Amino acid sequence: MAKQSGFKEILAQTGLTQTALMPQEALLWTKQNAKSLFIGLPKEIILHEKRVSLTPDAVSLLVKNGHQVLIETGAGEGAKFKDSQYSEAGAQIAYSKEELYKADVIVKIQPLTEEELEYLKHGATLISALNMQKSTKEYFEKLNRKKVTALAYEFIEDNAGGLPLIRAMSEIAGSTVMLIAAECLSSANNGMGVILGGITGVPPTKVVFLGAGTVSEFAARTAISLGADVKIFDKDIYKLQRLKHAIGQHVYTCIIDSHVLPEAIIQADVVIGALRAENGFTPCIITEEMVSRMKPDSVLIDVCIDQGGCFETSELTDLANPTYRKYDVIHYCVPNIPSRVAHTATQALSNIFTSFLLKTGKTGGIEEAIFANKAFMKGVYSYKGSLTNAQIAKKLGIAYKDLSLLAAARF
Repeated sequence: MAKQSGFKEILAQTGLTQTALMPQEALLWTKQNAKSLFIGLPKEIILHEKRVSLTPDAVSLLVKNGHQVLIETGAGEGAKFKDSQYSEAGAQIAYSKEELYKADVIVKIQPLTEEELEYLKHGATLISALNMQKSTKEYFEKLNRKKVTALAYEFIEDNAGGLPLIRAMSEIAGSTVMLIAAECLSSANNGMGVILGGITGVPPTKVVFLGAGTVSEFAARTAISLGADVKIFDKDIYKLQRLKHAIGQHVYTCIIDSHVLPEAIIQADVVIGALRAENGFTPCIITEEMVSRMKPDSVLIDVCIDQGGCFETSELTDLANPTYRKYDVIHYCVPNIPSRVAHTATQALSNIFTSFLLKTGKTGGIEEAIFANKAFMKGVYSYKGSLTNAQIAKKLGIAYKDLSLLAAARF
């Protein structure tokens, strides 16, 4: 008779089975929060959008803090995040939009489509962009009938009065826009055939910026470092001063309301439109007549096309077909330029959304967070059946309620 191994003898003495000594699965530890959120992350379906609101690492952090995350299958593919990464981080995978929109808090990039609006459940919270240019009265009426609390991330402020989500996307757009200009100028894309910048003995490329905000700051740094001849125009002298200080070197600046601008536009090789929207709409600065006098194969890039655009000849395009010609001038009018670098943009968005969602849970939920933080309250444009944004109400002729008055009525 064969002798038993020492391991089997121990099992026999202790009465344990071999299975009992094998490594076992352990439940994931999660922190119990003041208010657990049920968060839904849909896959974007318009404008060839590739970004997603949260990374797998962010999902893992939220789940460990007691929140539930549901993500539509394939939502992260465009940003190079796999379903398996989200699943391993603790998210549940939804295989249909009907399933996804059962979540209480929908966090997405682009505005809701008509189809998505139908899926949105009664009393849900929506956090997304709001395209003021394309928003209709019917859209807000449907939101109100469903008693949805909706926030536009371009309106959400931080405690310092800044716009953190807009700032992050503007940094990316500014860093990317000069690469786009270089592509449009190249002979490979039937452009002017000039290098963006300058080399010894050759006149530099002339680049004009409209607006002295974050986009122009980051783009101008790139253009100057390449040796381009840069001119920056804005209505606000303080913004021009701030931009010169931020860049850290002398750069040509001028007020928009002057006779200098038309001549600069006509002589420019590249014009970047990056004006800050006023009351939700970008002022149209460059007329069709001015565009018609520009050089053949020169380039217009309208970064603020999602708010109406600052060129009279601007027409909305997408990442699949980003350019068109008018008066033989190349127009690039894609509203979601950061989606060209979707992985980086997703990480930037996720950093901000994660912090906000964690704070919201600790505060006691979306409603408590809205009324506890005035800066965050500014992002709300619809609250439980009432429009709360004066700009939208004025544009569309809809009655609205002042959210600060609703806040006072709660106490």
